[in-house]
Amino acid sequence: MKRTQMNKTWLMAGAGAAVVLGGAGIFVMTRSPSDPPASVGAEQAEGEEGHAGGAGGEEGVVVLTAAQTAAANISVVAVTRGGGGETRLSGRVEPMVDGRAAVAASVGGRVERVLVVPGQSVRAGQPLAVLVSGDAATYRADADAAAASADAARRAYERDRSLEQAGVVARQDVETSRAQSLSAEASARAARARAWAAGSPNSSGRLSVASPISGVVTSVQVGPGGFAAQGGVIAEITNPARVEIVFNAPPALAAQVRAGSSVRVQGPAGEFDAVVTGVAPGAGADSGGTVIRARPAGGNLPPAGSAVSGSVVTGEAVGGLTVPSEAIQTVEGASVVFVRTAEGFRTAPVLVGREAGNRTEILSGLTGAERIAGANAFLLKAELAKGEAGDDD
Repeated sequence: MKRTQMNKTWLMAGAGAAVVLGGAGIFVMTRSPSDPPASVGAEQAEGEEGHAGGAGGEEGVVVLTAAQTAAANISVVAVTRGGGGETRLSGRVEPMVDGRAAVAASVGGRVERVLVVPGQSVRAGQPLAVLVSGDAATYRADADAAAASADAARRAYERDRSLEQAGVVARQDVETSRAQSLSAEASARAARARAWAAGSPNSSGRLSVASPISGVVTSVQVGPGGFAAQGGVIAEITNPARVEIVFNAPPALAAQVRAGSSVRVQGPAGEFDAVVTGVAPGAGADSGGTVIRARPAGGNLPPAGSAVSGSVVTGEAVGGLTVPSEAIQTVEGASVVFVRTAEGFRTAPVLVGREAGNRTEILSGLTGAERIAGANAFLLKAELAKGEAGDDD
């Protein structure tokens, strides 16, 4: 393994990694002889040290500045603590609890009009159907009558209070009329609430059934001229933006997974990361298993109903070290990672353990304080290999 230096001209051009590996390369390789001849050793070593950035003849080092690292899209990540096994789960994308609604009739009545069709987008509060209900007409009449009674009682109280000030009516009579006014207002409020719960019908008992959420109409259960029973479903609405992943897991997993755990999900469009938002032991409808809910860490989910699979890390070991699996490369038959240094990267041999959730356990070789090359670490390995091939010539 030999010292390498980044070709600055290639970095400024911004070529992709795949193209670079197939072309002329992204590094200029230099080699510091470990034993230069006495006659030329000092001069040659000095020239090569200047070409390599003055780092000395250390093997397995790639000279790379922070700017060059960013230009090559090589991510630098920290070594994290953790570890554990991997459990595979199957699940489905489903609407959230507040992302779907089965809109029902609050009172029974005849369906006069249906205002939506399946597939139509609606907003919260938009009417879905118009009903004509005798019960609703009764609620409206009761509300109007209660409001009239409350108004009459209030006027009677005001009149008695004025007469009391003139010395015509006794104080006791005024207090009685005040109590009657307060009671009448309470009855009016209750009547208005019943009318509102029934859909705020007009005096003819005509009312609109409205959607409580914004979304898309997935089904319509009634038609014009039909009868909608109280509590009968008029239409179903789903908000496609309010979806989540629901996994069915074994009961034992409830003690090993918690909110905030990461899940690697495989969907119809590829893999993505998700975060566990809730774990419900015994919530499985049939088996009594554990239900795990998760949301994507970034981006959008597939449509509701899409089947997905996931892998979650369980049995985490406190104090263990893990790195991204893509950070581990094989150089000269040994597993290594590229540790960030002041001048670039150096190879560090490591002993790897279990792999779970796209992370690999490190049994030895790292202290946990290092920062290493993550994504595109294979570019560093490729340049070391090319340098060795050039030296053989």
